[in-house]
Amino acid sequence: MSEIKTVGVVGLGLMGSGIAQTVASAGFTTIVTEASAELLDRGVERIRSALDRQVQRGRLDNEAFAATMGRVHGTLRWEDFAACDLVIEAVIENEAEKRRVFTALDQVCPPGTILASNTSSIPIMSMAAATKRPDRVLGMHFFNPVPVMKLVEIVKALTTSADTVATATAFARALGKEPIQAPDRPGFIVNMLLVPYLLAAVRMLESGYASKEDIDRGMVLGANHPMGPLTLLDFVGLDTTLYIADIFFNEYKDPVYAAPVLLRQMVRAGYLGRKSGRGFYDYSTEPPR
Repeated sequence: MSEIKTVGVVGLGLMGSGIAQTVASAGFTTIVTEASAELLDRGVERIRSALDRQVQRGRLDNEAFAATMGRVHGTLRWEDFAACDLVIEAVIENEAEKRRVFTALDQVCPPGTILASNTSSIPIMSMAAATKRPDRVLGMHFFNPVPVMKLVEIVKALTTSADTVATATAFARALGKEPIQAPDRPGFIVNMLLVPYLLAAVRMLESGYASKEDIDRGMVLGANHPMGPLTLLDFVGLDTTLYIADIFFNEYKDPVYAAPVLLRQMVRAGYLGRKSGRGFYDYSTEPPR
């Protein structure tokens, strides 16, 4: 089993910044990058702000804050990832873009470096095939918000070695996460169950079966979920859910993954959820309407 000391994170959006924050907080040197200097600065600032909120709430002292930020190193050079024992890709959920990242990393990282993807829907084998180290490629699917959610899905491709799986599993535990092993099929474990549930809630609303408030309250109070499915859709992003649903449907041809017309229309209208200010609920006020 390989030893992990230095970790790279490619992509500092909501998921990538959360992964980088978690990795740095666990004591690992963390090299991060984005597509531009502006996006890189924004991502590092997102990490800083998240840690600062922990300080304000008394969950982190100033010394630990400074030490964690001191382990985060931003770069715009692929060559700087040559120092990494593990690199986690967290760019946009687009297969061509992810393959481009893996090819670039494969060219600069030593042969022993593990390359992992945080994809939620794209087969890991596709990324592995874009490298000359398919035995050192796997999926590490974190959940949002990363610093809080305990689960990591470890996804073994057909070519992934046992050593790579063991190293990634041990690393996930070192972050304080609970790893589970998932098959290399779109959706892995959690989203294979979650996406049909979310789409069913949209169909229920679309058909007039129940109001959105009652659908959400029913699952919160009746199933002890922390939030209802339509609130969760707004949190995840309607465009993200639609993209994943389309991938699943194209792969499996199962109608449970067919996106409802209402979901597609809302995405076309720009009603993407919290990130756009409006989805199934209006977030221009607090609490949302």
